[in-house]
Amino acid sequence: MNPPASAPGWRPAVRIRALGRVAALALVMLSGTLRAGDEVFFSDLPVVASVSRLPQRLADAPGSVTVIDRAMIRASGARTLHEVFRLVPGFQTFTPSDKPARVNYHGVTDDTDYSPRVQVLIDGRSLHSPLFRGGMNWELVPVALDDIERIEVVRGSNTTSYGTNAFLGVINIVTVDPALAQGVSVDTRQGSEGIRDYTVRGGGRLGERGHFRLTAQERADDGLDHRSVAPEEQNWRDRNRARLFEFRSGFQLDPLTLLELQFGRVESRQLVGRLDLADDGTVLGTESKDPLRPSDQSSSWLQLRWLRALSERADLSLRYTYNVDRLDAGFDDPDRPELGRINPNGGRGARHEVETLHTFLPSDSTRMVWGGGWRRDVLDSGTMLDGIGRVSRDVGRVFANAEWKPRAWFTGNFGVSHEYDSLAGSHLAPRASASFHLDERNTFRVGYAKAWRTPGTLDFTANQRKSLARMEWVGNPDLPAEALDSWELAYLGDWRDWRMSLDVRIFRERIADRQIHRIRTATGGPDTVQAVHDLEIRGQELQWKWQPVDSTRIAVGHAHVGIDAGLTADGRALSNVPGSSLAGPERSALYFALSEHSAPRRSTSLLWMQRLPAGLEMSIARYWVHDIKWTRNTDTESYRRTDLRLAYPFARVARGGEIAYTVQSLEGAHAEERMERIVERRHWVSLRLDF
Repeated sequence: MNPPASAPGWRPAVRIRALGRVAALALVMLSGTLRAGDEVFFSDLPVVASVSRLPQRLADAPGSVTVIDRAMIRASGARTLHEVFRLVPGFQTFTPSDKPARVNYHGVTDDTDYSPRVQVLIDGRSLHSPLFRGGMNWELVPVALDDIERIEVVRGSNTTSYGTNAFLGVINIVTVDPALAQGVSVDTRQGSEGIRDYTVRGGGRLGERGHFRLTAQERADDGLDHRSVAPEEQNWRDRNRARLFEFRSGFQLDPLTLLELQFGRVESRQLVGRLDLADDGTVLGTESKDPLRPSDQSSSWLQLRWLRALSERADLSLRYTYNVDRLDAGFDDPDRPELGRINPNGGRGARHEVETLHTFLPSDSTRMVWGGGWRRDVLDSGTMLDGIGRVSRDVGRVFANAEWKPRAWFTGNFGVSHEYDSLAGSHLAPRASASFHLDERNTFRVGYAKAWRTPGTLDFTANQRKSLARMEWVGNPDLPAEALDSWELAYLGDWRDWRMSLDVRIFRERIADRQIHRIRTATGGPDTVQAVHDLEIRGQELQWKWQPVDSTRIAVGHAHVGIDAGLTADGRALSNVPGSSLAGPERSALYFALSEHSAPRRSTSLLWMQRLPAGLEMSIARYWVHDIKWTRNTDTESYRRTDLRLAYPFARVARGGEIAYTVQSLEGAHAEERMERIVERRHWVSLRLDF
């Protein structure tokens, strides 16, 4: 799949003739669907499309990328998508409980349930929502794991290509092409902690020129056991259910034109709130201000994408996406009947988005992509926008990226984007990198990026009451954007004779005006979002892959991250205001700890994939994670975790299938998000039949 290293004028259109038509080039370049077969992971370095939005060899790309293919997802033993990112250097996640899962990169976590600083895309569609503080809700993942072709994780800022949410990185998920999803497949998982999952998927033809695939899935479990912590800490319960329906189709309108249609819906229900306990842990009832209750969430979407090959040297695409997200965790507080139904974090968020891309080759040594997009976000919430009801936001952006390869030993990448936001103003984000190819096996890269992350809509406009006379949370209309200056030095080794590769990244990221939630600016005042810290994040990452023999594959990831925080001018001013959240050294220390310990100092992952005699397959995933702080008032000590999967693929029943046994957390009890949520050993049996 890789272009030859000696071909600076590589023309992607030539490479897709095996697919039948030149129009497939656009699909490859825009969604990254260069197929990641079992050999790509450990042989030649794969082609990626998530950094500059041009298909590039890893050695030519202007950033570090971790590629996770289907085999790696299966071998990880993951049941839900967020677990896969334990394998990516510098990424952090945890097992959800009554607190939903999150995925962060290099820390910089918030006292919220969402992840706003890493852009998450599925087939080009952003999963970030105005309802979820402009972040990603990992309880509403709109794809089944078996429908994922590959994941490209950009480790480093990429706002130039993808906008403000790509502040620290990008997760680009590419799903299976409908033309490859033929027949019907059913599978189930049954296991401990009430695990009961069911999936049906199918695919086929739509007339002479079209293909489709669809998936229906339900996942349920009883969550973590509250009885595993001290009696006085057992004021929570955990139970989860998620349902998914997804449809994707593609139509070859003519030899040069492709049309894609996708739509679907995902729903989630989990328990939230607190119980009222006696000193010995006896349940007295439920807390009136935060009663134990279900939280119902959903996300529905529609996407159309049109792709046209203009020539062998140029193509054009147009995409339209519509998303609607809802959350209802409402209750009536008998102590505050005047407020009516209270729905914290609840409401409706809608997004319309249009984007166009034009890719072309202006010369034999240069490739370019440029484009623009516009989106409108609309947020409705009776509780969080009390007295306002609805807020709209318009964002427009243009961008361009160029790859210049004048010699076989050098690749330059240059990019810039300009974004206008009706709430946050205008921002310019440039990026440049230079890759020096010492030979076909060894490449050094140096890169710089300037990035911005604009606050979420609620950060500007929130208006939530604690009572008729007092506010609980108000927006900050003067909140600046977070600013990032990022330098990196990277090495990429592609040692094909040894069936081995090594990726090393040394980074320094300076973030100005880091925003923190739940900051009071005076005694008895409401919570706000304030830009109170400047951060310096520095460290190293590496990923090493080796296939010593055909039946063995090994992947190692490691990150060492250090964070230093200092007060901004606003932070220093607040530290001198009596009654503010930063007044006094003890209060200020809580926020410094949140910023400086939001990433583990060290984290390591090991994935060993082994084919055994008699057709068996075994994989072991091992993780070492240093202590981490996910919220201001919680801590998590260092832990080790081992997951094991043993599978037997078979072909004698139906068209084939697989039976597998998976164990997570072999060592047993440990904490991942806070010390009051204990992750025990969990295991299940899965069966898949293909027809």
